[in-house]
Amino acid sequence: MNAIFAKRSVAVAGGPVLGIETSCDETGVAVYDTARGLLAHTLYSQIRMHAEYGGVVPELASRDHVRKLMPLVRETLGRAGLGVTDLAGVAYTAGPGLVGALLVGAAAARALAWALGVPAIGVHHMEGHLLAPLLEDATLAPPFVALLVSGGHSMLIEVSAIGRYRLLGDTLDDAAGEAFDKTAKLMGLPYPGGPALARLAQTGREGVFRFARPMTDRPGLDFSFSGLKTQVLLAWQASDRSEQTKADVARAFEEAIVDTLVIKCRRALAATAAATLVVAGGVGANQRLRAQLVQAGAQHGYRVAFPRLEFCTDNGAMIALAGALRLAAGQHAPAAIQVRPRWPLEELPPLHAA
Repeated sequence: MNAIFAKRSVAVAGGPVLGIETSCDETGVAVYDTARGLLAHTLYSQIRMHAEYGGVVPELASRDHVRKLMPLVRETLGRAGLGVTDLAGVAYTAGPGLVGALLVGAAAARALAWALGVPAIGVHHMEGHLLAPLLEDATLAPPFVALLVSGGHSMLIEVSAIGRYRLLGDTLDDAAGEAFDKTAKLMGLPYPGGPALARLAQTGREGVFRFARPMTDRPGLDFSFSGLKTQVLLAWQASDRSEQTKADVARAFEEAIVDTLVIKCRRALAATAAATLVVAGGVGANQRLRAQLVQAGAQHGYRVAFPRLEFCTDNGAMIALAGALRLAAGQHAPAAIQVRPRWPLEELPPLHAA
């Protein structure tokens, strides 16, 4: 079994589980109960702090997690109407992510669990995203295909059961969110670039520019967006760089990303014969992507499930949910403080033994 996990002799009794997310530039805390659902959640974003540098500064991110985490824990417990002694377990993001940021959450979670005498569990960040739609619909269940799209990941995953994942396609270079951010930066848009570019695209004119849909002209489910980013750069440099042209380029870029993701999702669903698509990660908040996937689902007869917008980006609720499910299945973390900045999703143990 993975070193992040150990097996208890019996399952943990149900009760409130505290979730802590500190993988990058957002400090998220939540309380989730498998019987009562999400009880409370809070989130602090470091966007304003990192905007000065045009991107996340890992050391600053770690220090800010240290300052904000425990006040957020107290605030979240207060919102849930709970005391710290009411907790039945603690879940924290163990990876992937920035090592310093991960260690802040892991150390706090392990110390709190030890002091309370309750189990703790290290949660895989991407499993948290993958399960986030369950916060909206507890009846959602495997099998399904998951599209995880964020600043660091563009992945298609076959989910036969919680904890049983098969990677269908991955990014070969830039992830979709990374391509959004880099393209926004080359056009002079403010940080964070992805949301700024998506807002600008709403005022762009259809058909003024058209960019390639990468790797859709060949079989396979992998992604590659670095070439698209270069294509946009060349078009931008050759243009008049007016505000309307900027919006037109933004729209064409967004359409290329969205069309590519939709095509690959349809292929993945056809390859697995799944009837449900789950979409999660920061890019999952993109309105054009949501609309196109819902339309494709209606046309081709599959269901599409999203988390609400606030749960697309990093948050404590998804960590509390994933941790509560694994604690209820009898899994917990060893006493040592362990994080994995790089952690393949397929290495996770199944939620329940076969």
